[in-house]
Amino acid sequence: MENVFNILKERGFIEQTTHEKEIIQLLGDEKITFYIGMDPTADSLHVGHFLTLMAMGHMQRAGHRPICLVGGGTGMIGDPTDRTDMRRVMTKDEIQSNVNKFKTQISRFIDFDDDKAIMVDNADWLLNLNYVEFIRNYGIHFSVNKMLTADAYKSRFEKGLSFFEFNYMLMQSYDYLELFRKYNCKLQFGGNDQWSNILGGINLIKKCENQQAYGMTFPLLTTSDGKKMGKSMGGALWLDKNKATPFDFYQFFRNTADDDVIKFLKLLTFLPMDEINELSKLKDKEINKAKEILAFEITKLVHGEDEANKALEGAKALFSGSGAKGSAPVSTIDKNVFSDGISLMDLLLQLKLVPSKSEGRRLIIQGGIRINEVPIKDFKYIVTLNDFNDNKILVQKGKKVFHQVELI
Repeated sequence: MENVFNILKERGFIEQTTHEKEIIQLLGDEKITFYIGMDPTADSLHVGHFLTLMAMGHMQRAGHRPICLVGGGTGMIGDPTDRTDMRRVMTKDEIQSNVNKFKTQISRFIDFDDDKAIMVDNADWLLNLNYVEFIRNYGIHFSVNKMLTADAYKSRFEKGLSFFEFNYMLMQSYDYLELFRKYNCKLQFGGNDQWSNILGGINLIKKCENQQAYGMTFPLLTTSDGKKMGKSMGGALWLDKNKATPFDFYQFFRNTADDDVIKFLKLLTFLPMDEINELSKLKDKEINKAKEILAFEITKLVHGEDEANKALEGAKALFSGSGAKGSAPVSTIDKNVFSDGISLMDLLLQLKLVPSKSEGRRLIIQGGIRINEVPIKDFKYIVTLNDFNDNKILVQKGKKVFHQVELI
């Protein structure tokens, strides 16, 4: 079987490695246990996490065993990486609820049967640590001067970095040590912004166990214009269908910029590279075929083949100018809501077509909102039962986003 390192490299996953030659040999000579950690800072994974799940999938297909670490413990602090200010401190109940949702979502992508993968929550060991004992045994192996050179901390100097957050690197490093001891975990994956934390864990294993562990990072998922893919559409592009419908999810990737299509096919689908290389030859309008394949394959992985087929047919109807009502996402709302009327602004927010009233107002004034194909430019417009035909209305944002409302 081909070394999975070559597969990951060809598809564009590998950004940095701690010991490239040794990692290649390790992945070729034995079936290893590796891990990726995800902090439950929201109630759903987003498309940025999806890249790491895909890498995990490639590794598992090659016979290696993933550990999916959900950060119920580290989530109590929050990673300061890529933050200009401190994260909101969540309650234990919020964190546990998010952990449970992460576990459910991850199970859709990774096979946990017959010990093929392991799921752990670092709350199991971090929340019971004695702080003085922890600092005495493990803090001595960390240089404050070196920690302050890490990008995660340097970016916070102007606004200030709390000691609360400063502990994060020690906790993530201890995670790696714990997994090394318990499961012989030899390799940690993470986004490129996790490089310093991964090095901290490798160093701690070396100091405490006199053993060599390894690290590898992926590029952050960005578009060709540099936008971070985890944060799109006025917020994150969520994997939870209740936060981003399968149709909207499909449409997002169907509208991918030409320059990003092949990159996303490599990173976010399991399509063989020979097929992707053929698709890379498409130019001009023909590249829309590659976009349809990209959107379908990703939607199939995230939401299942049935939902992907529905989204595909719905998109075809929209692009052909027909069938929009039947293909758009549908929300059912009590008829009484419209008896006295509801402001168009509130309806847009309820349907999650806009992230804020200011954005809704801007779109309405600029003619970006239509009801039943009629532009509405009055931001004070009240939607009533008179707007419904056969108990239905079609709300349209821009040229390609549709949402149907049905009365109950």
